[in-house]
Amino acid sequence: MDIDFKDFQLRCELPGHEDDVRGICVCGNEGIATSSRDRTVRFWSLDPSDKRKFMSSKILLGHTSFVGPLAWISPNENFPEGGIVSGGMDTLVLVWDLKTGEKVQTLRGHQLQVTGIALDDGDIVSCSVDCNLKRWRNGQPVENWEAHKAAIQAVIKLPSGELVTDTVRGLALMSDLGILSASHDGSLRLWAVSGEVLMEMVGHTAIVYSVDSHASGLIVSGSEDRYAKIWKDGVCVQSIEHPGCVWDAKFLENGDIVTACSDGVVRIWTAHQDYVADPLELDLYTSELSQYKSSRKRVGGLKLEELPGLEALKIPGTSDGQTKVVREGDNGVAYAWNMGEQKWDKVFPLLLMLRNDTNRPILDGTQYDYVFDVDIGDGLPIRKLPYNRSDNPYDTADKWLLKENLPLSFREQIVQFILQNTGQKDITFDAAFRDPYTGSSAYVPGQPSNSVVSAKPTFKHIPKKGMLVFDAAQFDGILKKITEFNNALLSDQEKQNLALTELDVSRLGAIVKILKDTSHYHSSKFADADIALLLKLLRSWPIAMIFPVIDIVRMIVLHPDGAILLLKHFEAENDILTELIKKVTINPTIPANLLTSIRTVTNLFKNSCYYSWLQKHRSKILDAFSSCSSSTNKNLQLSYSTLLLNYAVLLIQMKDLEGQSQVLSAALEIVEDENVEVDSKFRAFVAVGSLMLEGLVKKIAVDFDVLNIAKAAKNSKDAKISEVGADIELLTKNC
Repeated sequence: MDIDFKDFQLRCELPGHEDDVRGICVCGNEGIATSSRDRTVRFWSLDPSDKRKFMSSKILLGHTSFVGPLAWISPNENFPEGGIVSGGMDTLVLVWDLKTGEKVQTLRGHQLQVTGIALDDGDIVSCSVDCNLKRWRNGQPVENWEAHKAAIQAVIKLPSGELVTDTVRGLALMSDLGILSASHDGSLRLWAVSGEVLMEMVGHTAIVYSVDSHASGLIVSGSEDRYAKIWKDGVCVQSIEHPGCVWDAKFLENGDIVTACSDGVVRIWTAHQDYVADPLELDLYTSELSQYKSSRKRVGGLKLEELPGLEALKIPGTSDGQTKVVREGDNGVAYAWNMGEQKWDKVFPLLLMLRNDTNRPILDGTQYDYVFDVDIGDGLPIRKLPYNRSDNPYDTADKWLLKENLPLSFREQIVQFILQNTGQKDITFDAAFRDPYTGSSAYVPGQPSNSVVSAKPTFKHIPKKGMLVFDAAQFDGILKKITEFNNALLSDQEKQNLALTELDVSRLGAIVKILKDTSHYHSSKFADADIALLLKLLRSWPIAMIFPVIDIVRMIVLHPDGAILLLKHFEAENDILTELIKKVTINPTIPANLLTSIRTVTNLFKNSCYYSWLQKHRSKILDAFSSCSSSTNKNLQLSYSTLLLNYAVLLIQMKDLEGQSQVLSAALEIVEDENVEVDSKFRAFVAVGSLMLEGLVKKIAVDFDVLNIAKAAKNSKDAKISEVGADIELLTKNC
């Protein structure tokens, strides 16, 4: 079979909808209309500055639930610029005048969702899940058909004037040949008007939601399998992959294809080389697909994106045979700790491991005998405590308390919790156990530890591994403060235009609801409009009122999807975050603004996607917040020292000598200040020690008389300061 065909490539993306795009209507040469689960209809016109692109020129608001089918009213006396008919889940059929963007008719009569719309000589014909087909004239119902015994999914008008309805999924005309149908069984069929099947097209692997044809003889279909498929003479000649379900696909008159996707984006595909998107846009789409597939992929019941990367293997194991699962490319691979050789050995794919032992819980890619939920009170998030029966509970408690930045005074309480919940009432300690921090043997309550001689010096608190974040939030208090400020704006005639609308207030509540539900962070998503609202408030609200908004942003950067959405704005030419930092650090400063913004920057270290941005802006960020080190506000002190500690970990990893020097200098200022609070000083000391241990700036630290600073710290009454002082003294002596 001779098939003359040129591949379709991306022409442009039309972002704007806040949820699934459900329907497409090609409006002649005027533009494109799209409907969405976000309850809106959008009209897109050609961009006069770029012939390849379209821009949103109208947003039609009126439906109270998601919108589906659309129909185009060509320009006439009543609609000089054309009109749109839309049907929705709200059972309504609405008629819009595109000249004004206003709703001119509301057609009520269906009992359930409206699924299809056709125009018939000025009349509107609609079908519904209620099994009825209705004809409307001048806004009034004039006919009703009840022939179907099942939900009607689509309706089209034939050139002969007959109406065709379908109880499957989609219908389309194929010029001079017949009727195309899309089915739940994954197939497409071409029917003669007499009812004979002329052709069957099989290739989709899920429900086919839509079908359309072009005068060229090409057919396009959209499916739940995430592909838009292009067919010629019954053969699939191209499959276009999407990052989500393809709800609808339509041909433009020039042969280009428009697709509606569940990711909220409308895309146009072209076979005309002059209209193909720039290489950068094509690469970005390829990357978007890759990220989507990675986020959806499950390996042995786990989402691939939730597994740590290979960097997790830099952390030594704690017991021989300990298993850790990491992400390698598109697979999860298990490693076992080889205590004798002090290295991780690759074992087998994760899927096999889980198949053999599906009952053991997994945390951060590592399998444990137990993973406990620990409630530390004060409204703070639940913490995860992993434990293996072969582990020393005291060692587990110590490491966990340090990791979670909790007081070591909780140690005995945590140990007893472990023993009680693992049934180890008569525990015996392994005499061969060696504490990875001190080199000492197992600690037994009431007995002294026996120190051992080690060939290499061992340290209690350095080097620091991983990042610290501020992940506790009083969301009810944040919303209350925003409401208070909003009421103040509403009562000020000059600032009323800055106040939130009811829709904005509702959106903020929805954002907070997502942030509170930490157990679904792996799957919950934010809309672009959520982020846009927060950024708008940061830019427009009076500076004294923005700190609760910054506090929401602080928590959003800890959310996987929120972090990615915000990154786009932080990497933009007009970087909102650097603008914000400048705004809040200009004298006179507002402590609440400083605190929430420095904690927001500190929380960026949670996600590696921000590492490049953090390194690029390192000097400006540290300079901007440097006044926090001498602040009398203990929370500001702690936040600044935490920022330094995170930067130390990052810059060590990146081998950035200049950056390490700046952090070292800032941290030494803190440890020498007698007025700095203990916890802040401790974190600064850990930053200094970690930087010295890595080696690049050890000589600089010695030149700053770090030995005497460490000796003074060693004599501190606070155990943590004394211990880290001893670490740094030992490190200095080994120069």
